[in-house]
Amino acid sequence: MYKALIRPLLFTVDPEKIHHIVFRVLQFTGKIPGAKALLRLFYAYEHPSLQRKLFGITFKNPVGLAAGFDKDARLIDEMASLGFGSIEIGTLTPLAQPGNDKPRLFRLPHDGALINRMGFNNEGVETAVKRLKQRSSSVVVGGNIGKNKVTPNEQANDDYAKAFEALYEYVDYFVINVSSPNTPGLRALQEKEPLGKLMAYIKQLSDAKPQPKPVLLKIAPDLTPEQLHDIVDILKATRTDGIIATNTTISRDGLNTPKATLDQIGNGGLSGRPLTKRSTEVIRYLRTALGPTFPIIAVGGIFTAEDALEKIDAGADLIQLYTGFIYEGPGVVKRINKGLVKRSA
Repeated sequence: MYKALIRPLLFTVDPEKIHHIVFRVLQFTGKIPGAKALLRLFYAYEHPSLQRKLFGITFKNPVGLAAGFDKDARLIDEMASLGFGSIEIGTLTPLAQPGNDKPRLFRLPHDGALINRMGFNNEGVETAVKRLKQRSSSVVVGGNIGKNKVTPNEQANDDYAKAFEALYEYVDYFVINVSSPNTPGLRALQEKEPLGKLMAYIKQLSDAKPQPKPVLLKIAPDLTPEQLHDIVDILKATRTDGIIATNTTISRDGLNTPKATLDQIGNGGLSGRPLTKRSTEVIRYLRTALGPTFPIIAVGGIFTAEDALEKIDAGADLIQLYTGFIYEGPGVVKRINKGLVKRSA
């Protein structure tokens, strides 16, 4: 029903505009007595074999909502009702910022993909904290943090630390985002020296807390083999708790969308089906390089239970959805979880 009737209607509206409309509908629905229970009845699926324990946290199931969908923690309870085992908010920065100029979100339906150049648009970490204080769901929440656009890279560590301190009591784990292609100069922080200092600094802040929170790193799919090798060294040296692979790509190779359309869209990070193969390659490399127990979360081109199993077979412990959720609809979480249970039977 979603792909046959609802998606074609949604796809007639500007992507960012319909995103906000859907948010308002879900927020309104969530306020109706019994509505969230009804959503859980239709979309949630629980089974003992789905439970995962990673870096000391128990996940009801391995299917999470990737960062970028609910940047400002508006829909934690509603998205939990759709069956997600975890929700990653953000990317959040210390100060609110509008992001890049519109239009900045584009569909590539012939490729099952999106291009975005949002630019860390968010209302600031303190606004998200106010909402987190009001949530009722016990779903696992990750805090994806970044630096403000106006902050020079030389002062980036301070921005990450401010966001970390503000969110510390209200999220279950942290993700350091240095891999978005939409903030000028941000990916330079993936280089060995600045990344090593940043990860060591945030880990030190966490370890100094009475109850340290896991700190993960999110990386780009466009890294060279040498850069991936350096990242593995950094993860080990800084005792980072896990890695998320991968963010969006700047590559446009092998797309069905006409070049003229891509040229008209311009820059931005590509997500969805075209990212599937590269994301899996990176995960497979990381599993080999990091050993059998290092926590890896997969994101990139996951639309079906088969896609999820491919990532798990490559070495992922958990998976996250964004573009697949947009294209497949709310039933995708249940379908993937049922597929995982069937595999484990």
